[in-house]
Amino acid sequence: MGNTPAERDPERDETPLQKQDRNWTDLLQELRVLQTGIQILTGFLLTLPFQQRFTTLNPVQVGIYLSLVVLSVLVTALLLSTVVMHRTFFQRRIKRDLVDSADLLLRITLVLVGLILVGTIGLVFDLVLDGAAGAVAAVSVAVMVGLLWLLLPLVLRRRALRRRRADQ
Repeated sequence: MGNTPAERDPERDETPLQKQDRNWTDLLQELRVLQTGIQILTGFLLTLPFQQRFTTLNPVQVGIYLSLVVLSVLVTALLLSTVVMHRTFFQRRIKRDLVDSADLLLRITLVLVGLILVGTIGLVFDLVLDGAAGAVAAVSVAVMVGLLWLLLPLVLRRRALRRRRADQ
C-alpha cells in the first residue's frame, strides 16, 4: 500500500505512511518547543505565592492568578496527552489517527497558551502598575497574538499558494 506511483506524493516522492511519519516528527518538534515555553511560564506562576507581595493581591487578582495556574496545568496535561496517545496507538498501524488527534490537541493547546500569555502579562502589569495598565497590556498582547498566530499565517499561506499556482 502506498508504493505504487499513483499513491506516492509527486512532490516529495513519499508514501502515505512516510508522510504520516514526517508529519508526526514535525508535530513532536512543535510540541517540544511549546513544552519548554510552558514549563518556564508554569514555573514562574508557581513561584508567585512565595513572594511577600502575593498576600496583598485583591480577590480579582487572586482569581486571575489561580485561573492562569489551572490553564497552565491544563496545557501541561494536553502536551503530555500526546505522549499517552502515542503509547496507546503504538504499533497499532493507526498513525494517521495519532497525527490527526495530536494536531487537534496541539491547536487547542495553542489557544490555551495564548490565554495564558494574555492573562500573565495583564496580571504582571496590574501588579506592577495598576488595573488599567494590566487591561491595556492584556489587550495589546491579545491583538499581537491574534495577528501573529492567526492573521500572519493566513496571509503568508495565501501568498505562498498564489505563488505556487502561478508557478504551475
